[in-house]
Amino acid sequence: MGASQDMSGDSGKVYLRKKITLTRAIALTIGTIIGSGIFISPKGVLKNSGNVGLSLIIWLACGILSMCGALSYADLGTSIKKSGGHYIYLLETLGPIPAFLRLWAEFVMIRPANIAVVCLAFGRYIIEPLFAPCHAPAMVVKIISAIGIAVIIALNCWSVSWSANLQTIFTVLKLVAIGLIIVPGMMALAAGHTENFQDAFDTSNLALDKIPLAFYSGMFAFGGWFYVTFVTEEIVNPERNIPITVIVSLIIVTICYLLTNVAYYTVLTTNEVLASEAVAMTFTDHTLSQVSWLISILVAMSCFGALNGGIFAASRMLFAASREGQWPSLFSMIHIRRHTPLPALVLMMPLVFVMIGIGDLYGLLNFYSFSRWLFMGLVTLGLIIHRRKHPDLPRPFKVPLIFPIVFTTMSLFIVSMSLYSDPVNTGIGCLITLSGLPVYYLTVHKQRVPQRWRDVFNLLTMKLQILMEVIPQEVKTY
Repeated sequence: MGASQDMSGDSGKVYLRKKITLTRAIALTIGTIIGSGIFISPKGVLKNSGNVGLSLIIWLACGILSMCGALSYADLGTSIKKSGGHYIYLLETLGPIPAFLRLWAEFVMIRPANIAVVCLAFGRYIIEPLFAPCHAPAMVVKIISAIGIAVIIALNCWSVSWSANLQTIFTVLKLVAIGLIIVPGMMALAAGHTENFQDAFDTSNLALDKIPLAFYSGMFAFGGWFYVTFVTEEIVNPERNIPITVIVSLIIVTICYLLTNVAYYTVLTTNEVLASEAVAMTFTDHTLSQVSWLISILVAMSCFGALNGGIFAASRMLFAASREGQWPSLFSMIHIRRHTPLPALVLMMPLVFVMIGIGDLYGLLNFYSFSRWLFMGLVTLGLIIHRRKHPDLPRPFKVPLIFPIVFTTMSLFIVSMSLYSDPVNTGIGCLITLSGLPVYYLTVHKQRVPQRWRDVFNLLTMKLQILMEVIPQEVKTY
């Protein structure tokens, strides 16, 4: 993930270099998938699935479904060589309006809410040991979360290679944290603690309309497999490395998640899992009570790593959109000495702080899941259409159409069911997405804006450019 951009020969040009090797790409992917989800979400999956057996099946199904989506994205990523992930694929397959609405939803809602969810988890895990056995005050958690995100954005603005190397370290720490949950759990299971699995498929709490919400929580924990396609232009040999990255990463993550959940259910009863604000902490209080603070710190580091990877990748989407002329030109500029997309990174901060201030984790999850799934379903639908329109386009990694078909169907099903089971949050999500339409006409049809406004805007862009010391990319990298 270390796209440290050094100067090329004598030309001294400013552009993003190919520095993301296979190892770094895998570290970016695993590191952004395993964030806070597995340490918070088991509760959401269990609550909505109604029993232990079904919740484990849902975890496995989420892994398989993510693999279908990831393989479809890998197909697109190897045939469309630009960075920018969902946004670029929608632009190339379904046209500018869906792409812009995706961008709008991403920066007004999906990205800030997603970052806030992980951030609040980071704040809670890092501060909870100091207040044990009581809960940490909400205000303290929010302040720590805000400081955490400010540090990460500053780091990404400062140096791409620093944030890259940090990402690799954090990915290793995450796998250590997961190991500290799996090993004691498996030891307890081997010792014959199977009582929590006796009525694994007890249907007394089963409600079919809640199943999509269980999928939301599970898929939230798998979210992040697409980040590698946000940085296509910075990957070494993308035709080979993108497919290998998504396949290896998702196999590792699915196995880790299943074993972690089995470990949770071996040690904790369903009521304990549901009552816990932070499942991983409750688990370690039962198994490794002497070092439970260590798990807390490791989980906080895991969240920190996921935030770092997510911010690194998401800034590239804004960068790509700006380069395509769908977003103000300032955001496709790179710092002249640091070689980081500074304006794109700084833009993320204000809304994230607002979302952290709002708070409620599960409300935020349902709130942004709607548009996230809608657009991911549209990307894979775009792949099917793109195949029909351009049958002769060279595709270094071609997946069978059944993968995008399964993923599209499932995504759109999850979206329609969520409208039924949580109409208020989903409706708000839908309205915020559509509010991008007037903005689209303003940014894309700039000539219709009064000349005086345009002059003010251009002057402001120039002043900000001087203030931030940024210039447009000097070499075409796709």
